[in-house]
Amino acid sequence: MSIAIERWLRDCGSTEEWAAAEARAAAEAGAAVEAGAAVEARASADIEARASAAIDARASADLEARASVAIEARRSVRLEAIGTRPDAAVAEIGGLYAGKHWAASVTDQPFTYRYTAVGDDALTLRRSRITGRIRGAVPRTDDYIVQWITEGSGVPDVQVDRVPLTLGVPMLLPTDREFVFDFQDHDQRLVHLSRALVHDVAAERLATGRVTNLALDHLRPLDRVAVARWRAQMTLLSRELHNGVASLLWQTLTRDAAAAFLDLYPPEVPGLPDVVLLPRMGRLRAAVEFVHTHVDRPLTVAEIADAAGLSVRSIQESFQRNLGQTPMGYVQRLRLDRVRIDLTQADPASTSVRAVARRWGFSHLGRFSGAYVQAFGEYPRQTLHH
Repeated sequence: MSIAIERWLRDCGSTEEWAAAEARAAAEAGAAVEAGAAVEARASADIEARASAAIDARASADLEARASVAIEARRSVRLEAIGTRPDAAVAEIGGLYAGKHWAASVTDQPFTYRYTAVGDDALTLRRSRITGRIRGAVPRTDDYIVQWITEGSGVPDVQVDRVPLTLGVPMLLPTDREFVFDFQDHDQRLVHLSRALVHDVAAERLATGRVTNLALDHLRPLDRVAVARWRAQMTLLSRELHNGVASLLWQTLTRDAAAAFLDLYPPEVPGLPDVVLLPRMGRLRAAVEFVHTHVDRPLTVAEIADAAGLSVRSIQESFQRNLGQTPMGYVQRLRLDRVRIDLTQADPASTSVRAVARRWGFSHLGRFSGAYVQAFGEYPRQTLHH
């Protein structure tokens, strides 16, 4: 086992210490989280058994060959930053996130910081412990980041969401945009998952297609069973770190972790219609996936047909016969879905229906509102102010 991984494991503690930290956080979070602990225990045993069975079942030569290629393509990640000066914490930790306008200061204790990370470029387990206050802006990143604190206090987004963290309760950071955080005297666990990994698992398990935005709601209320499954998966990952990250088991567990993440934060982006998932619908599926992937840019029927390797007439007939609408009708409905997602997640004080509609290609507000009401049974302004 490498020195870097030994350091990370020593810093994060043993599996038993990890579990103990979670238990303490659960106790402080209240009775609701305590009730989830029992579910977590059952989910941990269930996931461990299924993970072990999955490894045995996936031992075929074909899977191992494909997994070996994927593992070789990944780069290991091992980081450690430690010190006692606020300016050094800003430079070292802020540098890892391309941070802007970061500042750190002393509280009523001597300032210290320690930041560790280990994993690969698909998933890393991290821990940030700072005795002191730290604040700054984090620009949009290519990772989804789930984090929770076991000590101290923090507000992940002080300018837009303004929702303080609860000890032991996970929260997804709004990494699809810039946000400004403020933490004090905290012990924080973070899990970075690459968008490529999460989107690949979403396409495989949820039939989302190859989309660039899963439309996750980072403030959605979390399902207790999903939280338990997530924590159990983190325990399995931390145990596997003893064997390094260049193993088939690590790759399997990272994909399982992405699936657990999608249980925590289910995509709100519409999935592919069931009919296109049938084996004989390969060309129609290619066309529909093309639309889902490029719905945020101008599209023509000719482009959609070309993506499927069909003529314009053939793709029009296929859409009408199997989906009950024209290709451009499907594009419009998908864009209406995206408008609804944006309006649901937007701040009414700083967002207008017109701006969101124009973003998705609707220039005539009256016709757009009529189509929206027909699709969802309410006016877009009602969705925005709900």
